[in-house]
Amino acid sequence: MDVDLLPLRKRITNTFKLCGFLIRSENSSYLAEQLLPFDASERDKWLTVITENLQSQKLLTPHVERAALEKAINELNRVGLDEGETVFALIDAFTVPRFRYNQRIKKFELDTQPRQLLTAPRMKSDYMQQRYAMLLQKTLRHDLFAPAVIQDGVGAEAQAKKFKLQFAENLLATSAMKEAVVLGLLTQLKEGKFYVEDPTGCVQLDLTGARFHAGFFCEGCFVLAEGNYNNGVLKVDGLGFPPAEPATSSRAFFGTANTWGGESAKLLKYSAGLQELERTNTETTIVFLSDVRLDLPVVMDKLRQLFVGYDSCPPQAIVLMGPFTASTRNHHELRHHLDALGGLAAGCEQLKKQTDLILVPSSEDPTAPNILPRAPIPECLAAGLLKAWPRTQLATNPCRLQYCTQQIVVCRLDLMAKFCRNTLHFPEDTSQIEQHFARTIVCQGHLVPIHPIAMPVHWDYDPALWLYPLPDLIVMGDSCQSFSSSQHGCTVLNTGSFVKSKFAFKVYIPATRTIEDSEIPDEME
Repeated sequence: MDVDLLPLRKRITNTFKLCGFLIRSENSSYLAEQLLPFDASERDKWLTVITENLQSQKLLTPHVERAALEKAINELNRVGLDEGETVFALIDAFTVPRFRYNQRIKKFELDTQPRQLLTAPRMKSDYMQQRYAMLLQKTLRHDLFAPAVIQDGVGAEAQAKKFKLQFAENLLATSAMKEAVVLGLLTQLKEGKFYVEDPTGCVQLDLTGARFHAGFFCEGCFVLAEGNYNNGVLKVDGLGFPPAEPATSSRAFFGTANTWGGESAKLLKYSAGLQELERTNTETTIVFLSDVRLDLPVVMDKLRQLFVGYDSCPPQAIVLMGPFTASTRNHHELRHHLDALGGLAAGCEQLKKQTDLILVPSSEDPTAPNILPRAPIPECLAAGLLKAWPRTQLATNPCRLQYCTQQIVVCRLDLMAKFCRNTLHFPEDTSQIEQHFARTIVCQGHLVPIHPIAMPVHWDYDPALWLYPLPDLIVMGDSCQSFSSSQHGCTVLNTGSFVKSKFAFKVYIPATRTIEDSEIPDEME
């Protein structure tokens, strides 16, 4: 292969020199590999348009780096797409845009204030207030709370019963109120005593006779408490979640702004070109695995089988979620395991050229603290893998994927166990536990609606954990039993543990929005 590339590499170097560019040998080899499948005349055409694209990028130096080459090739591959539109993109959690709800114009506006990990103390309450504002505005629009409209002579009393949402200050200003409904944060301000808290105050709850709706009611989530208020205590008859809202309804309050993240200024949901690509690319798949322990020889054997099996029909991406090694091991051992992971793809040339390998770390992987969102695995530990498989991408946890017009959230977290440990009321119907799980995160519009002690969050980057507007697919890498559940047009998928489930994994087919259960057999014939 290298011998075949020598004349082409020389041709690339000479063409770049004529255009005023310098290119290193490793980068010319990369470009030669991309051009090798074409005949000589096609290669010359591609070289011309690539150098023209590089000139339009206005590089700071004449040296052409790998990133500039990849950008040029990706832009030229986007036939029929507008500027900023990409077929597939990985979006870093720390670059997800932050929006604030403007009560006056009843719209979300982009917040361009700089953000940082060690942020101002006021953000400790601000990020919860923003989450509350998001839930409040969609709750007030729901049929149960929207003002009744008289139609065709039919009065409000003849229509469905409506509720008036009260604030904590409304209750605190009176001694008694029947059929009060309050939206607020479920919190334990005193030992054994729960309160519902909103920006105007807090009201003590009496939950002794409460009927809990579906879901996990953990301290730190937002609830709708309905009951009778008397002498400072709200005796709760029913405790539920804020209503979920379909993404199509939510997007109306953002306009065409890109709420998802990525290079495009507009939301790619509205791209006609991407919609057509999504419809016609029926063979495209995305593969998800969690608990990929690279320090276990049997896991490495199964991954080799996976790579060889997919070499003839490469997926769009293979997403591997941690932990990648035992937490007690030396962090630098991970470098050797990642090097070995790159070696597993030896000979799988089509896979390495056409498939993105995405690594999502768990809380046990080095070197970030156990706070969400979590930084990627350091590049210094994955240098060997990046060289062996150039399309490897080191992702944050959580991260976002964009395939054509579809939005996918990926998060590696044992959230089911946290819900079960922290809930005030365990669901009675345990056979539908996955429905309770899905309903909790969908209604809350957040990936981790629990107390910060159970799962700390970087205050300034809390919007990276928002599920509002709802994405098309939420992929949880939870080590509990795998499941999938659909709620309001959003599918919640749990991959389960690759190690514990006899090497099972999930395959998502975007064209049909279906999920296939797959498993690597003991022996491949």
